[in-house]
Amino acid sequence: MSTPSLAHSLPSTRGQLNGVLFVALFAAAVTSVASLPAIAGLGMSPLIVGIVAGAIYGNALRDGMPESWAAGVNFSARKLLRIAVAFFGLRVSLQEIAQVGVPGLVESVVIVVSTLVIGTWVGMKLLKLDRDTAILTAAGSAICGAAAVLAFESTLQSKPHKSAMAVGSVVLFGTLSMFLYPVLFRAGWLHLDTLGAGLFFGGTIHEVAQVVGAASNVSPEATHIATIVKMTRVMLLVPVLLVLGVWLNRAARSKATAGGHASHGGARKLAVPWFALGFLALVIVNSLHVLPETATHAVNTLDTFALTMAMTALGIETRVSQIRQAGPRALTAGFIIYLWLVGGGLAITWGVQRLFG
Repeated sequence: MSTPSLAHSLPSTRGQLNGVLFVALFAAAVTSVASLPAIAGLGMSPLIVGIVAGAIYGNALRDGMPESWAAGVNFSARKLLRIAVAFFGLRVSLQEIAQVGVPGLVESVVIVVSTLVIGTWVGMKLLKLDRDTAILTAAGSAICGAAAVLAFESTLQSKPHKSAMAVGSVVLFGTLSMFLYPVLFRAGWLHLDTLGAGLFFGGTIHEVAQVVGAASNVSPEATHIATIVKMTRVMLLVPVLLVLGVWLNRAARSKATAGGHASHGGARKLAVPWFALGFLALVIVNSLHVLPETATHAVNTLDTFALTMAMTALGIETRVSQIRQAGPRALTAGFIIYLWLVGGGLAITWGVQRLFG
C-alpha cells in the first residue's frame, strides 16, 4: 500500500533538491559576477545582482526549467531565507553598538521609526499602494535594504514581485546616496563634522555595502562610525518584526470579528518570527566572542551565499507584468521616502549632535 506513495514522493523530493541545487549554482555565478571590480565598485552586493539576474531568467528563460524544480526555488526563497536572516546576527555585536553610544542609538531609532511610519503612510494613503508593498518599501529604506525586505517579506507572507519592487527602490536610491553624499559633504553643503557624517551616512543609506562605499570617501573614522550606526539599524530589525507580528495578529482578529466569524477561527496565530529571535540570539553569541574569528568569518561568508540564493530564487519567482501594475507608484513611494531620509535624516543628525554635543 505504501509503495505508490513512496514512488510518488521520491520524484517530488528529487525535483526539490534539483531546484535548490540549480539556485545554488545560479547564486555561485552571481557571486562571481558581483565580485568583478566594475560591479563591486558600484556597491552592488551579490544580493542585488542575484535578484536582477534571477528576474531576467524568470521572465526570459523560465520555460527552460523543469516544473518539478519550482518547489526547490520556493524553498530557497522562503525557508532558506529565514535561516539566512537569523545568521545575519553574527555580523552585529553589542560592543560595536556601544562604541557610538547614545547618539548612535538615538539616531538609528528615530530614523527607523519615522521612516517606517512615514513610508507606510505615503505608500498606503497617498499613493494607494497595497499594504505589503508599502511596508516592504518603507522597511528596505528604513532598516537594512534588501535584507530587511527579505525579513519583512517572510513575516508578511507577501508575493515575490512586491519584494522585487521594494528591492528595486533600495538599489536605485541607495546607489544614488553612495555617490551623492560624499559630493555634498566635500562641497560643505551638509555642515557636518566627522561624527556627524558617520551618523548621517550610517543612519540614512540603505545597504551596508553602500554605507561603507560612501563613508570611505570621507575618512576611516567616519567609515567606522557609519558602519556601527548602520549595524545598529540592522539590530532594530528584531523589535520591529516583533511589533509587526503583533500588529498583523491584531489586524487579523479585527477583520475576523468584523466579518462576523469567531475570533479564533479567522485570526492567525501570533506572528512572532522565529528567525528574528534567532537573529537576536546570534547577536548575543557574537558579542560573547565564543566563536573563533575564522569560524565567524566562514559562517558570514556562507550566510551571504544563502541570502544570495534567496534573492536569486525571489527574482526567478518575480514577473515583470506584476511589477508593471504598481511600478510607477512604488518607485514614487521610494523617492518620497528617499527625500525624507536626506532632508529629515539631516535634521535628525543635527538635532542629535546638538542634544549630545
